[in-house]
Amino acid sequence: MTRARDLARLANPEVFSVDTDNNVGLSSVTPDAKFDLVGVLSATSFSGDGSSITGVIAGSNISASSGTQRLVVTSQTSGLLSQVATNSDLTYNSSTNTISATQYSGTLLGNATGLQNTPSITVQDITAEQVSVAGTVNYGSVDNVSSVGIITANKGIKVPDGGVVVAGVATATSFQGSGAGLTDIELGTHNFVASGNIPNGDTVIINIDGTVSVVSSSVVNTPSAGTPTSFSGTFSAGAATYDPDSGKVIIVYQDGSNNNYATAIVGTVSGSDISFGSSVVFHSGHTNMYSVTYDTSNDKVVVGYRPISDYHGRAIIGTVSGTSISFGSAVEFSDNNDVGDISLTYDSTNSKVVFTYKDAISSSGKSKVGTVSGTSISFGSAVVFDSSSSTDVIDTTFDSDDGKVVIVYDRNESGNLVGKAIIGTVSGTSISFGSPVTFSSTQTMRNQVVYDPINEKVVVAFRDQDSSLGYGKAIVGAVSGTSISFGSKVTFSGGGATEYVSMVYDSTNQKIVIGFSLSSDNIIKGIVGTVSGTSISFGSSVVLKDEANYVLNSVFDATSGKTVFTIGNGSSAEAVVFSVTSVSTNLTSENYIGISAEAISNGATGKITVIGGINSGQTGLTTAQTYYIQKDGSLDTSEDNPSVIAGTSISTTKIAVRKTSS
Repeated sequence: MTRARDLARLANPEVFSVDTDNNVGLSSVTPDAKFDLVGVLSATSFSGDGSSITGVIAGSNISASSGTQRLVVTSQTSGLLSQVATNSDLTYNSSTNTISATQYSGTLLGNATGLQNTPSITVQDITAEQVSVAGTVNYGSVDNVSSVGIITANKGIKVPDGGVVVAGVATATSFQGSGAGLTDIELGTHNFVASGNIPNGDTVIINIDGTVSVVSSSVVNTPSAGTPTSFSGTFSAGAATYDPDSGKVIIVYQDGSNNNYATAIVGTVSGSDISFGSSVVFHSGHTNMYSVTYDTSNDKVVVGYRPISDYHGRAIIGTVSGTSISFGSAVEFSDNNDVGDISLTYDSTNSKVVFTYKDAISSSGKSKVGTVSGTSISFGSAVVFDSSSSTDVIDTTFDSDDGKVVIVYDRNESGNLVGKAIIGTVSGTSISFGSPVTFSSTQTMRNQVVYDPINEKVVVAFRDQDSSLGYGKAIVGAVSGTSISFGSKVTFSGGGATEYVSMVYDSTNQKIVIGFSLSSDNIIKGIVGTVSGTSISFGSSVVLKDEANYVLNSVFDATSGKTVFTIGNGSSAEAVVFSVTSVSTNLTSENYIGISAEAISNGATGKITVIGGINSGQTGLTTAQTYYIQKDGSLDTSEDNPSVIAGTSISTTKIAVRKTSS
């Protein structure tokens, strides 16, 4: 009965119905499909593609249309699927066939494009591929970035290979590393504004306004004298000459501190100072009446002198070596027992030495021509140039333009002592003379004569006894043939009697330099004369030593361009360096600041290597030497005045800048 009752239910159209199209309905009286179920259908499985199923909850099937879909993620194996993971929206764009999501995790394989915003992506390795970044890639540090080009990061710049070449200026707040491979680095430099153009490598001072300028000098026509330098205990007679081959000054003198022996010493001028080697005795006996000259053709010093033992005239040849001098054997040029007023001059035209002297025995003035050979000398016959018994106060010079010997002396004419000059001409080993010419009609003393080759004139300086004043006078003479004519006398020292006179020609400055002393003020002075035509003018005098009544001699040192005066008496022997011009410099012992590390134009800012730095703008230095700044800003291993050390050379082109002054 039960089975019949269940079958009866199926006959109920509200439970089971079949329409004319054979559509079957369960709980549906109007089925519109082959199987139309109103209610829940459950089954252990389904088959078929289900492509025509509609109304399925998202997650069971995803429509291929654009828009936001739900991705249902579940691990359940039974039950209903529900909408979950509401924050995992997937957006599908059917025109570009792309899916986007707000988040992604997992391993991304294949080609990924179109990443936007700021995704955090960890890249393990990229090999055999090219990565192109249209925007900016920020690196935290360059330490683990490898590239053949320049890498920049938040923590630095990395250049793996090839170096860095900067066309402009590279600046940094600090540097690290040993710097052992760095070259052309100017250590210890600071920037300064230039006052005037500053070449690279020049010494520099700082000005009171904070700008910098090169060390420079200027020459002013103001004579100056150095400090007297002692070379012997005493001397009361002497003479001096210059050796152009060694650049040395040779002084011969009577050494009062050594039995009045005939002695020679070699001096070296440096700046306003002179230094000496050891003295050498060339005659061990009381000696006076000295004269000395230099034979340039034989490179020898020639000395004339008179020993007190016999008053014979002697000659001796000296050879300079370094700061010393050696002598050959003495030769007599006169065996008369009263030789006086010896004067020597070198005839460069004939390569001869002319000895002129007073022969008191025969009451005349004589000359002899000497020929140097090795360390000896031979003479021709004596020639009388004046037979007056009062021929005295003799001095000689050589006129190199006319090839003539010029002798000045005193002569007694009708009871009056007058100043005379005479011209001699050397031929072979003899000499001939023209007629004497008067240059002063009043008595002269301390006669001195030099030749000015620039003006081609002879200058005579002397003490003029006119009116018993004894003023120092000078006069200019012009040689013509075997005669000479003179201009007018010019006073170079007045106000008292001139005790001593000594004169040289300064070939560097083309000036006449005269040393003199006055009995009125007990001062030895130097003065500069300028020849013009047949006249001479003088500037202001300069004090050489503040004591008078000294023996005074002079010699011009062409190497230094300075005159050396020898001053002595019975208690001292000194030499003083005299300069015709003075050099003014902007360098002081305080204002040296360093050396320019580059060329700087006037008003521009540039680098100066200051104290403690290393400057590489030098040439020709000797390594491991202390260099001093000279007045003109150049560097030298000798001190100048003021004495300022520039630094110590560490190579031929580099100097470690330091400063010590005195």
